[in-house]
Amino acid sequence: MNKATIASQISKVLTRIEGAASLASRRSDEITLIAVSKTKPAEAIEAAAACGLQHFGENYLQEALEKIETLHELDLTWHFIGPIQSNKTRPIAEHFDWVHSVDRLKIAQRLSDQRPAHLGPLNICLQVNISNEDTKSGVSADQAPELAKAITTLPNIRLRGVMTIPKPSDDPAEQAAAFEKVVTLFNTLRHTNPELDILSMGMSQDLEAAIAAGSTMVRIGTDIFGARNRS
Repeated sequence: MNKATIASQISKVLTRIEGAASLASRRSDEITLIAVSKTKPAEAIEAAAACGLQHFGENYLQEALEKIETLHELDLTWHFIGPIQSNKTRPIAEHFDWVHSVDRLKIAQRLSDQRPAHLGPLNICLQVNISNEDTKSGVSADQAPELAKAITTLPNIRLRGVMTIPKPSDDPAEQAAAFEKVVTLFNTLRHTNPELDILSMGMSQDLEAAIAAGSTMVRIGTDIFGARNRS
């Protein structure tokens, strides 16, 4: 996808965000757009950054590290949004600003232990498997409060909120119902963690429902960069 097409796609996504925010009586600047750039080349990220995007999400560690190094002169904020293996926590802690996919205390402990002191605390979100799908990562809604409580004692990470990937649906009512479950959990967590401020939810197919429910970060890949390269 060339630079002009990426710019056009970003404009369309921003228009969708603005429209959804307006319908929800929200300000669009309350919502951070994370461009999900997994499998896309550094040149595509550079083109998106030239359009004003700052936040980029990556799923695959080695690929991401190469792009972070290539684009290190740009002022970009990097979000790790993929499943985390224990042996991958150190480079994640060393190179990312955000991690959205923490669902085990062991992973949180390793990220905290391995975060370089000069970088400050690593921002993290709990990944919640709100639809209880066997094929998806994430802590259950029932177990999330206990995990959040344990994570808040760790010194070098900062729990900011929750992330979810609901079961795909084209039905707006089903989308809304899933996101409302996440909002209910988020509000429960805020009773004991009032500093929580992030709802990372909404992708290309359901960003309107996510924004209506209160999302503060939407993760958009296909509608910016085109279909994922699966080769």
